[in-house]
Amino acid sequence: MEAIMPVAQKVVAAPTSPRAFIVRHAALFAAAVLFVFVLSLTYGLDLSPGFF
Repeated sequence: MEAIMPVAQKVVAAPTSPRAFIVRHAALFAAAVLFVFVLSLTYGLDLSPGFF
């Protein structure tokens, strides 16, 4: 009989290939870079309620 394991532990213990791990982290890094780039584009932009 399989031991009862919380869902969070099942997710952590799920086997993933090294390629999937690298691709996932590369995608997260690219998303973070894109987010910072968009933030840098809005630097100095007046986003006060009067702007809208």
